[in-house]
Amino acid sequence: MSCILHIETSTKVCSVALSENGVCLFEKADMEGPNHASLCGVFVEEALGFANSHAIPVDAVAVSEGPGSYTGLRIGYSMAKGVCYGYGIPLISLSTLQVLCVPVLLRHDEMEDDALLIPMIDARRMEVYSAVYTRALKPVRGVQADVVDADTYRDYLERGPVYFFGDGSAKLTSVIQHPNAHFIDKITPQAKYMFPLAERKLVCQEFADVAYSEPFYLKEFEAVKPKNILSSLVPNP
Repeated sequence: MSCILHIETSTKVCSVALSENGVCLFEKADMEGPNHASLCGVFVEEALGFANSHAIPVDAVAVSEGPGSYTGLRIGYSMAKGVCYGYGIPLISLSTLQVLCVPVLLRHDEMEDDALLIPMIDARRMEVYSAVYTRALKPVRGVQADVVDADTYRDYLERGPVYFFGDGSAKLTSVIQHPNAHFIDKITPQAKYMFPLAERKLVCQEFADVAYSEPFYLKEFEAVKPKNILSSLVPNP
């Protein structure tokens, strides 16, 4: 018997779930975000309250590591570490892009055996964070930032069917017209989809270092210097 608390805050969706042996026992999600700073702690408290009220010991905390929103990832990771320290339980870190693949694999049995999965998280302009996986989630190409155009994934499309999904995939629908390109709408990374990956890591004892592990930002945070409006109104002496 294993119970895992799941925290997912990598995009505008803030979600928390509690699973036990492949069953989702509790789930809360807010799709209207980003409201992570105000809601993540509330959702975690409710999930832990559910576990305590049902006398279910929490064995680990799983957190979506990124890539994604810098602020969202820091909130989720900090919350996960806090629970791990407080309860004395291990931390499990999961790739956000692999988490995105879970609902696709669960809902699309008709997908070809040789199909490739390309989950995408919106970055800026025509840029996305993506990776390429087989149906067994074996990496074909690692996580990287891609500037998307008609040729970005041509090599993979020439091999066979490719499925694009995630909030970054909307940028491709008018750009890629290849017959092997398939687009799946309304796929978001959510805590309730984390348990298949988290339970596998728990069994294998693949834990992250609670003290030193960090989110996978992929890119460094770029702070924008605010414009001094008043200075622009004052003439130079």
